Amino acid sequence: MDNPDGSNLPLCSWTNAVLYPVLLSLADLDAMLGPQQFRGVANFSTFLLDRSSGVLFLGARDAILAVDTNNLTKPPRTIVWDVPEEKRKSCVAKGKTEGDCNNYLRLLEFLGNGWIYVCGTYAFDPQCAFLNMSSFSLERGEDGGVRMETGKGKCPFEPSQHYTAVMADPEFVSSVFIQQDEDNNPQGEDNKIYFFFTEVAKEYDLYTKVKVPRVARVCKSDVGGMKTLQRRWTTFLKAQLVCEDRASGQRYNILTDVYTKQHTSGDPSSTHFYGLFTSQWEHEELSAVCVYSLADISKVMDGPFKELKKTCENWINPEPVPTPRPGQCLNSALRAEGFESSLKLPDKVLTFMRDHPLMENNVIAAPLLVRRGITYTKVAVTRTTTGSDDDQRNAATVLHLGTDRGELHRVLVVGHITTLLQEIPLFSAQEPVNNILLHKGQALVGSPLSLARVGAEGCSLYPSCEVCARARPLGCVWRAKEGACGPGMTEPIQGQEVEDALKLCDSGEGRCSPVLRELRVSVGLHVLLPCVQVSTRPCTWEHPPHRHTRQHHSDLEVTVTEESLGTYTCLCQEGGPEGKEESPVCRRASYHLTLEGPSAGGAMAMAGGRHLLAIYMLCFM
Repeated sequence: MDNPDGSNLPLCSWTNAVLYPVLLSLADLDAMLGPQQFRGVANFSTFLLDRSSGVLFLGARDAILAVDTNNLTKPPRTIVWDVPEEKRKSCVAKGKTEGDCNNYLRLLEFLGNGWIYVCGTYAFDPQCAFLNMSSFSLERGEDGGVRMETGKGKCPFEPSQHYTAVMADPEFVSSVFIQQDEDNNPQGEDNKIYFFFTEVAKEYDLYTKVKVPRVARVCKSDVGGMKTLQRRWTTFLKAQLVCEDRASGQRYNILTDVYTKQHTSGDPSSTHFYGLFTSQWEHEELSAVCVYSLADISKVMDGPFKELKKTCENWINPEPVPTPRPGQCLNSALRAEGFESSLKLPDKVLTFMRDHPLMENNVIAAPLLVRRGITYTKVAVTRTTTGSDDDQRNAATVLHLGTDRGELHRVLVVGHITTLLQEIPLFSAQEPVNNILLHKGQALVGSPLSLARVGAEGCSLYPSCEVCARARPLGCVWRAKEGACGPGMTEPIQGQEVEDALKLCDSGEGRCSPVLRELRVSVGLHVLLPCVQVSTRPCTWEHPPHRHTRQHHSDLEVTVTEESLGTYTCLCQEGGPEGKEESPVCRRASYHLTLEGPSAGGAMAMAGGRHLLAIYMLCFM
């Protein structure tokens, strides 16, 4: 039988999963809950953490679970909230799939006073209920059934539909409430809510539909207009987010996740938003991370409006802006003029607001990170300063990135330099990471079927001298006598110190001068040749001219034929982000494949101070 690529090599079934040679010690994975522990409950999509108690509430299919994150060995508590059989059959009769005609819990929000507001799809008829945290039970009516209210406009109809807690259209990614600090808000300005989403742009007159990422803002006290914009937002403004590699001109226009981080604790004005992007035009897997400051977003929201001229459907510069400024949140001065609420706003302001929701200028950022061949699904962020707590110039950022293949990656960002610290396989390749919560130095990482707790802070996370050296900006040093990484620096470091620390880790073969490893193989085997990246820049392989290879991240999978025998060398770029000047190339791994009789096994090698395993994958004829 021929393979899809036209070759006549035997089709294979793998005897073991592809294992990546990641920077991982067994101590990294603190605890794991999988399908066995959850007893058949699946499709976890929503996390809500009570940080005071450490209880994590999970929204799943037909169920809500409560997990004690302090003791993951303790069985989770479960509430079943499913759809009556008659309603399920009616849903299927309308043409929906049987799997979708369940109650997928998509919204969990604290109400206060010990209650949680929960909403589910409820067989394409969204419903909401009230969960008592102390008794862990849903409020019931006089008939004994769950007391429900409609969830339309609060929860999506479909299990896979993108949403936010306030609206379900267009394709929302995230929303965040920014509360003003009273000390830094002498004008008494209203608090604001920000939304992040992707939508089809109407301002571009192109033959194809162009998707654009947006940030939108509304004021917390907005209750709509008296006549114009009645029961609709009167302060809704939106602006385009641009995540662009300026050197190549590549834009990443599909926003998939957003993480909110205050760079200075307790100061809302220091808020930054870390956006996870991909591209509508790329045919390969690609992910990028851009960061936007609240200050930059506010500047654009306070700038000129874009206007759509109805006759030609093109956007032009706006007409004169009325007073008070449309989209402006109420403050002490406006209240003194008699504008106590949005119901008091003049009709000309509301009409202008209705016709001019889009801002003229964009919020622009260059990517901190670009990775090809990988699809990131979730992002979370920690920041550390090695100098003064108030000196953000010495801050190092760690990106915790979940993949669509069940992995957790950690990337260190210092200035314009990005360094790949770890790639940790947590779940099976069929379980994408769909939630990451940071709590008390731990990362709670979820998939549709499982929950893992992984260390997220501290130098002890980095199990080798090489990785510890890369984490030098976090204040970490390698203690050779103990064979461990630990804190040991209080002063900010220079970039050269990382290179110097890496040189100290070299032993014998050297960091960029690996020993050539002989691997005896037989025809028909699949071999995975590991190569550990030294940065987020790509790695390439030099090998005999044949087509039976496939790259997994930086590793190379080889299907053994007589033509594939020979030397394989992995070359990785060092240095800063993509698009900058050429960086040095480091030879990270070197293997020589030779034939032997049919057998299966593995070869242990040493490279860069770490054990690497060349994985043999058996094929059955």
